[in-house]
Amino acid sequence: MKYIKVKWLHSSPDTPVLLYSELDSDMWEVRKVEAYADGRKDFADRNEMSGSTRLGIEPFPSLEIIAADPEFKPEVISREEFDTVWQHAKGTAR
Repeated sequence: MKYIKVKWLHSSPDTPVLLYSELDSDMWEVRKVEAYADGRKDFADRNEMSGSTRLGIEPFPSLEIIAADPEFKPEVISREEFDTVWQHAKGTAR
């Protein structure tokens, strides 16, 4: 598995500012968390979801492709960081 965090630079309160993804070996999302500036977090996996968060319908692009857009700042994170965010999102999702 690979774990990615993408900062999304914008000013819309209705759009997430952080995107966390757990990716399988073929770069498909397995779990995902979207975090908003107001502290809200929504999540999705293959069995459940909250808010408007859904898993991607195609494989995740490379970090280089994401980073080519100046609105996005991607980075690889640890499984532990992802799992912490995931557990928090599942505990606070609305």
